[in-house]
Amino acid sequence: MLKRLLAFGSLTALSACAATSQPIENASAHAHAGAWPRVAMTPALNPAVEAKISDIMARMSLEDKVGQLIQADIATIQPDDLKTYKLGSVLNGGNSAPENDEFAPPEKWLKAADAYYDAALERSDGRPKIPLIWGTDAVHGNNNIVGATLFPHNIGLGAARDPELMEEIGQVTAIETAAAGLDWSFAPTLAVTQDDRWGRTYESYSEDPAIVASYAGKVVTGLQGKVGTSQFMSPGHVIATAKHFLGDGGTGGKDQGDTRVSETELRDIHNAGYPPALKAGTLTVMTSFSSWNGRKILDNKSLVTDVLKGQMGFAGFVVGDWNAHAQVPGCTVTSCAAAINNGLDMFMVSGDWKALYHNTLKQAQSGEIKPDRLDDAVRRILRVKFLAGLFDEARPSERQYAGKFDLIGAPEHRDIARRAVRESLVLLKNNGHVLPLKPQAKILVAGKAADSIAQQAGGWSISWQGTGVPASAFPNAETIWTGIEKTVEDAGGQAEYAADGNFKNRPDAAIVVFGEEPYAEFMGDRPTLEFSPEDQSNLELLKKFKAQNIPVVAVFLSGRPMWVNSYINASDAFVAAFLPGSEGGGVADVLFAQPNGKPEYDFHGKLSFSWPKRPDQFSLNRGDTNYDPLFAFGYGLTYADHTDLPQLDETRPAGMNIGAEGPLFAKGKLPTGWSLALTEKGQSDLVALANSAQTAGGTLRMTGVDRRAQEDSRQFIWSGTQEAAVQIEANRPIDISRETNGELSLVLEYRVSVKPADAVSLGMVNDKGVQARVPIAGLLRSAPTDTWTSLAIPLKCFAERGIDPNSILMPFMLSTGGKMTMSISDVRFDSVDIPMDKCGAE
Repeated sequence: MLKRLLAFGSLTALSACAATSQPIENASAHAHAGAWPRVAMTPALNPAVEAKISDIMARMSLEDKVGQLIQADIATIQPDDLKTYKLGSVLNGGNSAPENDEFAPPEKWLKAADAYYDAALERSDGRPKIPLIWGTDAVHGNNNIVGATLFPHNIGLGAARDPELMEEIGQVTAIETAAAGLDWSFAPTLAVTQDDRWGRTYESYSEDPAIVASYAGKVVTGLQGKVGTSQFMSPGHVIATAKHFLGDGGTGGKDQGDTRVSETELRDIHNAGYPPALKAGTLTVMTSFSSWNGRKILDNKSLVTDVLKGQMGFAGFVVGDWNAHAQVPGCTVTSCAAAINNGLDMFMVSGDWKALYHNTLKQAQSGEIKPDRLDDAVRRILRVKFLAGLFDEARPSERQYAGKFDLIGAPEHRDIARRAVRESLVLLKNNGHVLPLKPQAKILVAGKAADSIAQQAGGWSISWQGTGVPASAFPNAETIWTGIEKTVEDAGGQAEYAADGNFKNRPDAAIVVFGEEPYAEFMGDRPTLEFSPEDQSNLELLKKFKAQNIPVVAVFLSGRPMWVNSYINASDAFVAAFLPGSEGGGVADVLFAQPNGKPEYDFHGKLSFSWPKRPDQFSLNRGDTNYDPLFAFGYGLTYADHTDLPQLDETRPAGMNIGAEGPLFAKGKLPTGWSLALTEKGQSDLVALANSAQTAGGTLRMTGVDRRAQEDSRQFIWSGTQEAAVQIEANRPIDISRETNGELSLVLEYRVSVKPADAVSLGMVNDKGVQARVPIAGLLRSAPTDTWTSLAIPLKCFAERGIDPNSILMPFMLSTGGKMTMSISDVRFDSVDIPMDKCGAE
């Protein structure tokens, strides 16, 4: 591999995969409402509140009503805009923050909340003043705020089997969200994940609908307060969101995919969490990007209106996901009457929200959006605002909990999170009863993940992907290493940290912490469950300690069960810690005994997801026919267990070698183990591990941009000072001779914003450093500006320029020495209808 400098952060290098579920015979995407559970409407409609809503609506203009239907990302809307456009809501998207500062202190969040609130209420035309609500992805604590308490992600909480703890977590999240002046949490996620390749698996409590159902109402109650009591939506509580309705966990491991199941399975498995969430009074429900049997959820009136609002009695409002309405047939980001008519009440929009507002207004004026449907949506939104107390609340900074920043990351909150960590750890192996460790001993801790809050917290931690976040953004947090160090030193032992495992003093035992790098949503989709990082140093560490007869404990951080047989074999004890969040000390609490030799805390966690025996067991669920896991659902050792685990099979199934099929870059991701690098003449190559990066000399800069989804593409800006290139490198040479003989092409989907001022080449490099370049400046100059388009270079063009297709290490290298700005959304080998003699143009 080429020598590289590593950029801070993480671009998860994973490849997309298609759903593999078999079609259901006579599959239909129409739900029969009467077959679904009836949930008593909670909170019950209050005639006095409904009368107030009717009075307000009678005084609202059509423009006011349409405004309530739109929620805009704060990255695209300023407070002054709300003086003209009376929108219903704003949100901070995954990477949005006040003043575009992801590391903004809580004071800035509260100041921004005041500014948006004040502007929304500023009007002198006599029409009603309607408060704005601010939504945020507070999915494992108020995780966008520097210093907040970060709880384990849902997959770990599912292993804890503790519904009462879920309510406490909801309460803490609500308090820390309210302290920053925000009104609305986009949680809980109620997906019942059935294929662990899905990048949102860690947002799911379990593959078992019963666990999801047991947690749903408790989290809602924690966030909103107990429905039917004076506690409901009292100060220190925020609006909850049951999401993503419906079937998001059944898409065959593909984010925003298609759940191909019968209506019975959709109801009994994927809907399991919604009745208890509705019964607990959730005020909002967020729809899914996904489809059911080929129809997008926002295109499915039978589910959204007939089932959710009708049969199940949901009286709150339905909000879409990030620009999800644009995926409805016939719709765009800026126009989608169909989604409203199907039952959506509030658009979540990033981008040109003004165009969406004006188009929606025209559709309301023309009757394309039915008047009764418009009024129903507005009534539901106003109802939630009344029930949340917003018509009676002062401006954000004047509310009871707002500005109490000492509550953000408060010690008592962190204590609850630390308990959640202890309860979520699952002990998979403890041969020779290595655990618990003696705290008086000499303990070595290795692996860079041991001292990384960002890696133990995972995605949705300060930034959307959880990447590019420095330790300073977690001022109240404790790494796993820090927790171990304190435990050992307090007991009189010696603790040493060496990320590379090179110890100064021979330890009595070693702890190696490693796992997945952070990711979120589609960036985390995988083709298999094989844990195969490009860096194999942690496996080598485990084996080295084992060879030296040093007892070794592996602590594995991941957002899903994974095939790690070689790592388990190389360890004496193996702990699945999932993504524990900010309180790494909870790991030490369980790994070590007290000085008297007795453990204070035993392992409590039981697998809420089945653990694979092979990397191709990605759809492995309790109750399946021929169920054959390595560790079954519910497995988890305690200190009372004395069973040793035998040696595991480490053989990779045939046909799993990385080849040339499929995308080289798509949806912001690369194939597993591959890397994307920026190079600049005279500088070391830079592996771009975050969505943004630049070369040492600044010749080439990269940023994340949106095409079909949030930051699913990359923009590259060449300054023209010297030659620079963006390149995709495989983790091992690939053989594309078959593809070359089959007349496939290297296809690039791109957008040129600044046309090239100099020659541009698209090239490949083999494992011996031989390059083949095809000139493409002419193609780029003739392309329309700021418009997504594509080009295709036959693979035989590269072979004709002298490269051996049997051993390609770098299948993509785009370089120029001049100025150019170009965005790329997709790179793939594909069959396209182009003349075979067309090999580029100057």
